[in-house]
Order: sequence, then structure tokens, then C-alpha cells
Amino acid sequence: MTVLDNRPNTALLVIDVQKGVVADAHDRDRVVANIGELVGRARSAGVDVVWIQHHDDGLVRDSEGWELVPELDRDDAEPLVHKSYGDAFEDTELEKVLAHRGIGRLIVAGAQTDQCVRCTLHGAFVRGYDATLVADAHTTSDLSGYGAPSPDEVIAHTNLYWQYQSAPGRTAGAVSTAEVDFARA
Repeated sequence: MTVLDNRPNTALLVIDVQKGVVADAHDRDRVVANIGELVGRARSAGVDVVWIQHHDDGLVRDSEGWELVPELDRDDAEPLVHKSYGDAFEDTELEKVLAHRGIGRLIVAGAQTDQCVRCTLHGAFVRGYDATLVADAHTTSDLSGYGAPSPDEVIAHTNLYWQYQSAPGRTAGAVSTAEVDFARA
């Protein structure tokens, strides 16, 4: 369990599922559908859903590409954290939001696998959070033209190494959408 004191609660963290981020992402529709299923199940179980929304020079705040995808409907009561770095904890209100809600365990989904998802997973883990990656609910664009592996290989590798991540007093892992059990959270 988490090494954070008085943090018994769980949250679903939805990272950067924005029009401009996932427009050409690998297996986009299936991943967005899985995230939608997770959001619905989290809400039904009374688990917090925390939304992360990226902006930078290439993804301008309030532009169409910056908007969350239309398939996902954020409830106004659910926290929305704006970020401009890969790690959603870096220079944001995320830690404050999670602490206020007593959250010490994160279920992570979103985009881009090899950037913001990985950075945030590692950021959470080193800060003392338990961090579980939903293996079939994250995606990335094809950056093989820049020397990266193909998107399916990036996703598979991230799932593999996060499944075996470990540290004292914390848990990590990778599970499928079907395996996420918010009732046990």
C-alpha cells in the first residue's frame, strides 16, 4: 500500500485524452472506449475521476485540439488539472487535489504512453503513490520516423516494465480494463 499517510482512497487518473493528442493515436477508438468504460465504472463505485489536460506551444489552451475528446464527458464536479510538462505533478495542483481527497492509489489511463503517461506514472510512484497502469487504456502516436519503436511496441514495452515495477511500501502493476475492480479500491 501507499507510503502516504491517511490516503486510503483511489482515483482514476485520465491523462491528456484530448482531440489534438489522440487524433492519430494507435488504436484510438478502442482505447477511448476503454477509458469511457473505466470512467463509468469509477463513478458507479464512488471512486474519484481526475482529469489531466495538457497545454504548450503546440497545443494551445482553449484551441479545438486542446479540448477533451467528445466521447468522454467530464462531470463538472470532477477535478481538472492543467499541465504543461510530461509529469502531471510538475508545477500543477495535482498533489493538492489528491491530498484533499485522501487519495494514495492511482489507476492510470490516457495518452501519450511514451511521454505523459510514463512521466506521470513515475512521478506518482516516486512521490509515494501506488500506481496501476491500465494496459489497454493508454495509447501513443507513431513516432517511428524519429527512431522510436512502433506504437504497439511502445505500449507493450510500457505494460511489461510497469507490471514488474516495485519499490518499498508501494505497489505498481499493469492490468486490463476488465481486471480493474473499483469495488476493491
